[in-house]
Amino acid sequence: MLFSQWSCRYSTETGSPVVMLNSLPMGRKTTIAEIDMGVLIFNICVCFYLSNCTCHQDLDMRFGFNLCSEEMAFLGKRKRYVASALKNVFHLPHDLQDQEVPIVAIITTGGGLKSMTGLYGSLMGLKKLNLLDCITYISGLSGTTWTMANLYRDAYWSQKDLDSHIGEAQKQATKCKMGCFSMDRMKYYNKQLCQRKEEGYRTSFIDLWGLMIEYLLNDGKDPHKLSDQQEALCDGQNPLPIYVSVCVRDSYSTNDFKEWVEFTPYEVGLLKYGAFVRTEHFGSEFFMGRMLKKVPESRICYLQGMWSSIFSVNLLQIWGLSISYRAVHQVFPPALDEDPVLPTRPHELRTRMYTPPGPLSSALRGALTDRFSVAQHHNFLKGYQLHNNYMDNEHFCRWKDTVLDSRPNQLMQSPDQLGMIDAGFFINTSSAPLLRPQREVDVIIYLNKACKYYSEQKIPFPTISLTDEDKKNLKECYIFQDSDLPGCPIVIFLPLVNDTFQEYKAPGVKRCCSEMEEGQLDLTSSCSPYCMFSVRYTDENYRKLLNLSEYNILNNSQMIMQALQTAMQRRRQKMC
Repeated sequence: MLFSQWSCRYSTETGSPVVMLNSLPMGRKTTIAEIDMGVLIFNICVCFYLSNCTCHQDLDMRFGFNLCSEEMAFLGKRKRYVASALKNVFHLPHDLQDQEVPIVAIITTGGGLKSMTGLYGSLMGLKKLNLLDCITYISGLSGTTWTMANLYRDAYWSQKDLDSHIGEAQKQATKCKMGCFSMDRMKYYNKQLCQRKEEGYRTSFIDLWGLMIEYLLNDGKDPHKLSDQQEALCDGQNPLPIYVSVCVRDSYSTNDFKEWVEFTPYEVGLLKYGAFVRTEHFGSEFFMGRMLKKVPESRICYLQGMWSSIFSVNLLQIWGLSISYRAVHQVFPPALDEDPVLPTRPHELRTRMYTPPGPLSSALRGALTDRFSVAQHHNFLKGYQLHNNYMDNEHFCRWKDTVLDSRPNQLMQSPDQLGMIDAGFFINTSSAPLLRPQREVDVIIYLNKACKYYSEQKIPFPTISLTDEDKKNLKECYIFQDSDLPGCPIVIFLPLVNDTFQEYKAPGVKRCCSEMEEGQLDLTSSCSPYCMFSVRYTDENYRKLLNLSEYNILNNSQMIMQALQTAMQRRRQKMC
């Protein structure tokens, strides 16, 4: 099984349930009712199925690495849109069978207004190429979640002209932001945070940041919730959005402990454990798979605050930007419960001498790893302990990359709260959920730089090979593929660079002398108007960045088409 469920008794000392492992008959269903919980005045009925299977279907959460039934139904509907779009684009003489339809995903990276605007431009380019209906998934983090959340308020956004959405985004990106700190706004923040606390949430500065994002991106209060986006998927009419975050732990750097969390309109789940709750139940209190207290679903601005939490950085990460991570650990060795070199098997721990840190060392390490603020949500895995056999599960091993992964008792049963931050503090990519084998993604349109993380995790991903010249001066588009590696997607790498756009205003259309200024964009310098912390653009800067992102898609349409054709050929070969 994936998790061990435990019997309970009530502790009058701590005022909370104590879980004890019992010897129960294997291979059959056992019901424990009316457990004495001391002063706890309610009974918990827990259903067990102690065999090599997932937990009982009657729980309020879902265990398993397979896709939920709603996503499977969506995929069946979306294939009709994708098949029709591919037939029209490539002028195919026949309709594609379901098995011939490739799964194409857009993977984005973060960066505030820059990534928000860039994604609008890329989507506009795909729309003009009639390729937007070929996309099945869009994943985002940080600033791209702002684009996605705004688009998915419209249930048929991808079937319409994007000009109105882009115009509204420009209005918000270029407006004065000083009203964010007005007295009326401060009163609004206080009222909303007090209401959130009364609802049962643990509030933090991240929630305040979410309310500020609400002001930055909207003219008024945004009542939109993530589960509301199910309406935009009911007919398969849009790609399925996936929002990405990482779960962190106090006293650990992000490199030492981080676990991927995915948010869809259907579910929120931890990839490593195959544990999911309904999106509308995220934030509610759970124990042993049962929902003890239902709290109202968060408005999406609070999630946006978490997905783009620029205030979750710690000193260790800042230091790591200037010196190597290894050098940091030479100065501040890992704590007692850390094991920097992961064993190949769960019980093969290395023997080593350990000297407990003194007060000064502990204080310095705490100062380095403490984050200014972290979004706190009730741990929906509370009451569970990982089964020892779970450590050998191939899906768990896919995401096994933290210093606690060799100790199942140290992972998920202890924290009352899940601390979540912007995934960009680990790797600035939203690709992890799209590399779940169950999603069978054939083509990835990667809107920024790829990384070595997946090869280290032995997750199928093509080798990213760039020449020294390319590393100095990136081109607009690259294609990476490895046909010999089963399950390996084709990656279309589209970095945000200003290359031929400087001389061409459209593919094959050169700029005249008076138009050369339109092609000049400073994307990287410290004085760039597009720096990550910029919260306001001029109309000119917004338009330039939007046009550049669109141009880079249009100018490399042939390479994108080539990758899609290769994916269809691979699908046909699998059918033979």
